[in-house]
Amino acid sequence: MSARLSGIDAARGTALLGMMATHALPLWDPATGDPTAAALIFSGRSSALFALLAGVGLALLTGGRNPGGSSPRPRAGIAVRAVIIALVGLTLGGLDVSIAVILFHYAVLFLLALPFVLMPLRRVAAWAAGWVLLSPVAAYLVRPWLGDVVSPRDVPGNITWDAFAHPATLAADVFFTGFYPAVQWLSYLLVGLAIGRLDLRRLNTQLGLLFVGVGAAAGAKLASWWLLGPLGGFAALEGTDSGRRWPLSRMLEVNFSAVDQSGSWWWLATSAPHSGTTLDLVHTAGCAAAVLGACLLLTRRANVLLPLSAAGAMTLTLYSLHVWAMSVLDAQDPLPDPYLVFWAQAAAAVLIGLLFVRLGSRGPLEMVASGASRAASESVPVRR
Repeated sequence: MSARLSGIDAARGTALLGMMATHALPLWDPATGDPTAAALIFSGRSSALFALLAGVGLALLTGGRNPGGSSPRPRAGIAVRAVIIALVGLTLGGLDVSIAVILFHYAVLFLLALPFVLMPLRRVAAWAAGWVLLSPVAAYLVRPWLGDVVSPRDVPGNITWDAFAHPATLAADVFFTGFYPAVQWLSYLLVGLAIGRLDLRRLNTQLGLLFVGVGAAAGAKLASWWLLGPLGGFAALEGTDSGRRWPLSRMLEVNFSAVDQSGSWWWLATSAPHSGTTLDLVHTAGCAAAVLGACLLLTRRANVLLPLSAAGAMTLTLYSLHVWAMSVLDAQDPLPDPYLVFWAQAAAAVLIGLLFVRLGSRGPLEMVASGASRAASESVPVRR
């Protein structure tokens, strides 16, 4: 692997382990109700890093700094890759597991990104900025209407084949009301596409990702604090139905996915994990850019992050194994120690990744997705 790809894979491995931590470890202290360190560090940020890196990968797949014009070949390959990821997601969704499986939504994001994957840097950056600003407003306006017209209102649990029996509910979940609403989450892929159009081998680019990312993340949190505190937004939210139902001060730190964000425009001032607001998107995308910049910097001369990059090179396989393992462990009585579960799975992910690097092979699901994607691309005639 080149230094550049090693850094991207190391960031992807970081995202994988972070998501595993939020799935395996407690997010609140059972004695005090306070958020745990795992929640404060990883919640919302790991999955956002995963999605942003998907955009970086799409950019590299379509030419990096020099996107491949108007050829339909890359788009065909991406579409087939999305179908395979969706099939894996539907299979995992059928498991009895307390994890919001991301893969079906992830596949939909690949399809939504198709119109943008061949855009040059300036155009895709403009789209990314606009999407970050406007998609949360669109979601805020549409969600109450969907609640009135869609029946049943929610997909029960993860998306499976059964969800297709209620296409309106499925569409509402995927695009607006689910754990990973595609309308807002497309922002991460577009930001990632813009980053992938940069020269990621340059030191200045890597430093820029680190420092601009940290600045954006900190600025978003500061803006949210100012809006909710001195300007009175938090007091207004406490007066809403959700504010009276949920302990907002704690949920602002960990997870807003269960909160009905309606009844006040002040919801758009939060930066809570999984709130899907502009400030949340800016914060988590900034964190993701900073992690990517740090990983690229650390792997400039040598792959000192080999354990992370080895796992990050086969995240589809390892994520799927993790979800399956958690479904088995969730059925145990009593439940095993969550810290033992996390560290055992993290070690297994690293060791499996290192084994495949040693064998010079990719993960099995990666090989299937890559092979099918390549075949689809090559089957499309080249325009003359």
